[in-house]
Amino acid sequence: MAASPLGAPPSASSSPEWPSRGATAGSRARFAGITGTNGKSTTTALLAHILAVAARPVAAGGNLGPAALALPLLPDDGVYVLEMSSYMLERIAALRFDAAAMLNLSADHIDRHGDMTGYARAKRAIFARQSAADTAVLGIDDAPSRQMAEALRGGPARLVTISGAAAAEVSPQGTLLRDAAGTIVDLAGARALPGSHNAQNAAAAAAMALALGVPRADIAAGIVSYPGLAHRQELVARVGGVAFINDSKATNADSTARALGCHDRVVWIAGGQAKAGGIESLSAFFPRVALALLIGRDSSILAATLAAHGVPYREVGTLEAAVAQGWEAARGGTAPVVLLSPACASWDQFSSFEHRGDRFRALAQAIAEAP
Repeated sequence: MAASPLGAPPSASSSPEWPSRGATAGSRARFAGITGTNGKSTTTALLAHILAVAARPVAAGGNLGPAALALPLLPDDGVYVLEMSSYMLERIAALRFDAAAMLNLSADHIDRHGDMTGYARAKRAIFARQSAADTAVLGIDDAPSRQMAEALRGGPARLVTISGAAAAEVSPQGTLLRDAAGTIVDLAGARALPGSHNAQNAAAAAAMALALGVPRADIAAGIVSYPGLAHRQELVARVGGVAFINDSKATNADSTARALGCHDRVVWIAGGQAKAGGIESLSAFFPRVALALLIGRDSSILAATLAAHGVPYREVGTLEAAVAQGWEAARGGTAPVVLLSPACASWDQFSSFEHRGDRFRALAQAIAEAP
């Protein structure tokens, strides 16, 4: 469970007041909020990077990095960029976002919210209290998000739809990210943003930056120069033609689908504490899996799904064993990529997904540095 922006675990009994826009010690800095099941950390960091490239005072935090109330006081032309989890959105009572984005919705945190209806309701709260002067950015690449977009089409905020693969108000055509005014940027130059899911993240960041008055040239420069985040399809080592990719942030199947979709053939390291639904939804990507190496508490649940689809797998228990066996298989020609994309939470064996990813990185780099 993520820490709340106030530094304490969220609870149903506490609902602190957040400062409304313009009420932060006299600053008229604006607020941008990003939520969604997947992609919110990348989009938050990307928007903050674009604003920095445009020389706008910016501070990012919330569910990513510093607690929101620990961020520095910004001048009137500054922007606070906040990643908002469903837990946080349940608790805010006064904050209004000048630009708010809901990227996508898939089953997650159902134990908290009861069902998808409750989860979607929590996510939709990012648009609460918006006015006609504000912008609501909605992904339309899944059915629940499209339903939310239709519900918000009547305002009060200006609605901007985004997509990573389909036609939307901001979306790619080939490699060109476009809106009604024309091309924003050629995503072929954005090496830290591979795949259609990252095209959607770039569309969201671009739509929000435009709403915040950032020039198009600065948006393009920011997207192309964005360095990426740790634990999100992070290349941590390359040894003898084998790439080790750390995607430890993928704690659910939908996020792992985005990583598997970026590679033709992989040795896949997965497992941990399985989410509702397991990995059955990944079956379309199973032909890309040359070998699955399963770790953690619920490896047998994943193994049953893989066996039913004829995917080669081994239950190896630990990340150390998985990396060693993954390297052995990959250098023997099984696949050119060893991908850690667990599709599971990390808490059975690690303190966080960051801890898991850091350990993977260290193991991969040890292989790279071996004589």
